[in-house]
Amino acid sequence: MFSAASLLTLLALSITGSPVAVRNSRITLPMIRRSKFSNSTNLVQRDEARVAAFMDYSTHGQPGPADVLIKNDGYGYMVSVDIGDPPTTYNLVVDSSSANIWLGADTKYKPTDTSFNTERRVGATYGSGSFEGILWTDTLTLYKGVTITEMPISVASESEGLVDDGVLGIGPTGLTLHTLRDSPEEPIPTVTDCLYKQGIISQPLVGMFFKPALKDANDDGELSFGDTDPVMYVGEIVYTSITATPRSARYWGIDQRITYGTTEILSSTAGIIDSVCTFLLIVSDAFDSYKAATGAELDPETGLLTVTLEQYDALRPLDFHIGGETFSLSPNAQIWPRSLNYLVNGVDGAIYLVVKSLPRHLGSGLDFINGYVFLEHFYTVLDTRKSRIGFAKTPFADVTTN
Repeated sequence: MFSAASLLTLLALSITGSPVAVRNSRITLPMIRRSKFSNSTNLVQRDEARVAAFMDYSTHGQPGPADVLIKNDGYGYMVSVDIGDPPTTYNLVVDSSSANIWLGADTKYKPTDTSFNTERRVGATYGSGSFEGILWTDTLTLYKGVTITEMPISVASESEGLVDDGVLGIGPTGLTLHTLRDSPEEPIPTVTDCLYKQGIISQPLVGMFFKPALKDANDDGELSFGDTDPVMYVGEIVYTSITATPRSARYWGIDQRITYGTTEILSSTAGIIDSVCTFLLIVSDAFDSYKAATGAELDPETGLLTVTLEQYDALRPLDFHIGGETFSLSPNAQIWPRSLNYLVNGVDGAIYLVVKSLPRHLGSGLDFINGYVFLEHFYTVLDTRKSRIGFAKTPFADVTTN
């Protein structure tokens, strides 16, 4: 009989071995958009807090994104999964910058005959709060009956402000380091790890598709494990290696250059893609260049840039140069959906831009965050085995939604 510690160690070590016979080339989970708020300013404030958490993690070696996980009551995507037998359904926020599964907020964890309490403390400490709990293993059932056995699940016994039921982390496994209290350097296998090792998928790869907000409603998205979904993108997927810059490399980090029209506003540098951050965040130097080029003014009520109708008509494409290719946000894609202005405490009919400032200068090691205002226009592939990220246009890349 294995101890709880040795069982988890075997689970973690086994990820590097050869998987058993593969049962599925691709598993897809539908994602739904959610707009759950305690107040209308949390979108901007949440992104600011999340940025601070990312930087704190890089400085102190602690999993800073957990700071935002417990504050995350904003605008994003969720998937529904079943845990246990008989199962309980949980609605989990999809987070590309964390790697644990966390439960215990709106719907409490319900142990069943398939549940095993490892009795190991798990949690995170960060600037403005903490999350503490116990690591369990249990049966996790994804869409259409795809089941992972002995899936490590972090169950909260203490938390602050956590909404929905928890979080499904799809970040690199290294982001689980420092979450086991008795063994900080021990990783915890992720959902992608376990799907691959148990032979459920053929490769440790995740595809993300986010649909732009066409109206104030639940819009479909898709999360796929094991392979890409050709229906969700057009053209070829362009891959780029994970950045070598340490601060960004621990996440899904890339190198990119940004131009506005013919003007370079951000030279080639490192940053990350993030499915929970709402906006496109760039270092203050680049933000000031973008602000000057567009003629926008900073709105004190929302914390966002605002432009007049005439300035909107004069906007130029915002181009992201990644992996030798260019991915472009049209003028329309650079503005916040006007039908959703109330979600940012905005004025009805006003035009707000989705580009925000990171409160630091170029060379910080994390100089941009491509939030899902970027991701909703480009199919995104997170390839663990080859340490790379891929992008392709979606059918909505050039659509006018705002």
